[in-house]
Amino acid sequence: MARMQTQLPSDFGPMTTADEIIAGRDLSGKVAIVTGGYSGIGLETSRVLAAAGATVVVPARTPDKAKTALAPFAGIEQAAMDLADPVSIDRFAAEFLASKRPLHMLINSAAIMAPPELERDARGYESQFAINHLGHFQLAARLWPALADAGGARVVSVSSRGHRRGKVDFEDPHYERRPYDKWDSYGQSKTANALFALGLDERGGSYGIRAFSLHPGSVLTDIARYLSHEELMAMGIVDAEGRVRREGVAGSKTVTQGAATSVWCATSPEIEGLGGLYCEDCNIAEAVSDDVTYLGPGVRPWAMDQDLADRLWELSERMTGAACFA
Repeated sequence: MARMQTQLPSDFGPMTTADEIIAGRDLSGKVAIVTGGYSGIGLETSRVLAAAGATVVVPARTPDKAKTALAPFAGIEQAAMDLADPVSIDRFAAEFLASKRPLHMLINSAAIMAPPELERDARGYESQFAINHLGHFQLAARLWPALADAGGARVVSVSSRGHRRGKVDFEDPHYERRPYDKWDSYGQSKTANALFALGLDERGGSYGIRAFSLHPGSVLTDIARYLSHEELMAMGIVDAEGRVRREGVAGSKTVTQGAATSVWCATSPEIEGLGGLYCEDCNIAEAVSDDVTYLGPGVRPWAMDQDLADRLWELSERMTGAACFA
């Protein structure tokens, strides 16, 4: 399937907000699932889609926190699910399929970032790869019938510019034989998000299912809970006094700016008929070579390699026991 990893003419950009993306759109009758949809950019994504008329379902690991966060917004449903627990993923998907509703948008926004010590999920898999990638892979596979029934669905995976920090180590993805490094692990999981979108789009196109991955921008939310003030300063996200920095290539976006690219990927008519693309700043990102080391825009080759996407797909099916088209 041909890919067009080049920017489109657009009036949107890095400062565009999610509200600006959705302005004038009517999503009545559309159904969306947003993982992580009760915190940070996931919550903003849920809010904006619901305000445009969509029914939004938010699976939550911490129901009480989700109930409080989602209480002000109409059109949002809540259900229980933990991406680190495969049994709960299957249960959530089965309950959704039992509702007989099509699924027009699956937005995989939940993630963890850089836990300092090696952690594992219920299967014994390294936590960042397990939660950021494998849990979402299993969820999409289980929800495949609802995505296919939509007559045109989009699956959106929130990756990160952090994909430049690491390729997928197919020989030891769970740090069983190599020392754990929190940033290499995070980079591996974010590369996996991009390869998952590429693999899903390749397999889903004939079913009307298109997939995208994206960098939302640097947004200071609860995902940074493991990082110290010194680390946030070194990353250019805050200054010495702890104030969020907005300037420069590493400057932070607001939450509503950070959610804009997710909403654009899920709803924009500009990318109708396209898929398998990595996006940022409400546009398709430029492809850059693997020797580019600066902290800047673009997607690295190892995150857009079809052979690697196919290899990851096969690995993910084995690790989760889940397969699409089933």
